[in-house]
Amino acid sequence: MQVLVVEDERRMAELLRQGLEEEGHKVALAHDGRKGLAMAESYAFDVILLDVMLPGMDGFTVAKKLRGTRNQTPILMLTARDATQDQIEGLNLGADDYLVKPFSFDVLLARLRAVSRRGPIPQPVSLQTADLFLNPASREVMRGARRILLTRTEYSLLELLMRRAGRVVARDNLIESVWGFDSEVRNNTLDAFIRLLRDKVDAPGESKLIHTIRGVGYCLREEKV
Repeated sequence: MQVLVVEDERRMAELLRQGLEEEGHKVALAHDGRKGLAMAESYAFDVILLDVMLPGMDGFTVAKKLRGTRNQTPILMLTARDATQDQIEGLNLGADDYLVKPFSFDVLLARLRAVSRRGPIPQPVSLQTADLFLNPASREVMRGARRILLTRTEYSLLELLMRRAGRVVARDNLIESVWGFDSEVRNNTLDAFIRLLRDKVDAPGESKLIHTIRGVGYCLREEKV
């Protein structure tokens, strides 16, 4: 899962990042409310771990603003405030669950799994654009009757492009989603992987599906004749 952790206590934030990454999740950190809100609005996350007591903008306000823009990413609030009224306020503002500090990491993982299952967009059994099919469960990719074998990175790029088919995906978004927010991967590396992916997906004689949007990023779409 892609997890956004909004936590101003840097030691706590790093512990959460380390633990979640060890469980196989990709983690982005924000240390104040305004930064957390901007990241939540700019990138697609599976779940947000949101502290209440934050500089710049408190977690209640962040949750309220996200729900006000119809951002339905599941939110698990983390806080040292255990008053019942605080919990009610957080839930009323759109949080999906509320965990009081200190907490067991195993309990956090269980709550994380629970709220992530309430995700706003049901994941389709398979993705399709024109005659290109991708099955997220089996990671099988087909172009018509032709099976396409992809590396892990190529598959991640294609899945992201297919989930946003018809929309332009910015270079930074692709790099951060596939390699992580702290990655030092550069644009030329992304371009090289896209070329490899395009060679496999858009074979000679087949319609072009992967398009370069100069100065912005890439888009997967069927060209209408």
